[in-house]
Amino acid sequence: MPTNIPFTDNYDDLSTERGFQFRFRCERCGNGYMSSFQSSVTGMASDALRAASGLFGGILGRAADSAYDVQRMVGGPAHDAALRKAVEEIRPLFHQCQRCGQWVCQDVCWNEQRNQCVHCSPKMDQEISAIESEATIYQLRDKAYNSVDMTGGVQMQSAAAAQKCPSCGAAVEAGKKFCAECGTNLHAKLMCPGCGVEAQPGTKFCGECGTKLTA
Repeated sequence: MPTNIPFTDNYDDLSTERGFQFRFRCERCGNGYMSSFQSSVTGMASDALRAASGLFGGILGRAADSAYDVQRMVGGPAHDAALRKAVEEIRPLFHQCQRCGQWVCQDVCWNEQRNQCVHCSPKMDQEISAIESEATIYQLRDKAYNSVDMTGGVQMQSAAAAQKCPSCGAAVEAGKKFCAECGTNLHAKLMCPGCGVEAQPGTKFCGECGTKLTA
């Protein structure tokens, strides 16, 4: 392949013995365009020989196979000429970014104002729209989390089971003010009689002076 043909790594060669065709892809989004089909004179001659072999068989069949092999061997210049023509056809639809070197499509991935691909120079109107959409989603989630009670008064079972009466040790249902077993006020502050420091419910001795605590 001549080195002066661009698009060296972003196209698919769809050529067959019937002719030449190429699919060019944007290196960023993957979309692309198909070049026009170019018939191969050698390929059409091979088809004629194959058709004749179907009628007469024998040497003509072998000639058809030979014609196909010859086309594959001597088709280099014809193939390169077809590729060059396809490049000229498709090239106006692509741009090569001088910053990153990628071939990108004109319609989606090219920033005309910056003369670079949108990866190197994003389109500001699109970026602003994307940021606004992200902010809207974030605010909606924040509003749902903080403004609306979605639990419907559901009690967490693990929290309810963890509460015990500081006096008798009986399990206490969450939200109750008094113990159903001994009547202890569950919200009353436990004060040390020795030093007056408030103690945590269920504590047996004061952490400050060591005095034994009573409910």
